[in-house]
Amino acid sequence: MQKIIKCKDLNIEIQGIWNVKKKKRVIPVIVEATGTIRKSSRKFLSNIPGRHKVKESQIAAILGTSHTVREVLV
Repeated sequence: MQKIIKCKDLNIEIQGIWNVKKKKRVIPVIVEATGTIRKSSRKFLSNIPGRHKVKESQIAAILGTSHTVREVLV
């Protein structure tokens, strides 16, 4: 809960960008560049309706990191 309170500014910005109604809740899930994810993020993901696979988010983060590294080194 404390993490959600800390992300209040991000929440307001996302609501403005995506035109989200105020009654909706934005749940931040952070996947680090190496694909690591906190255990609490899995709990937050379970609050979102639908099917969500943590592995897919981890793979996307790792591929994004490797793409960035390749762009910098080449």
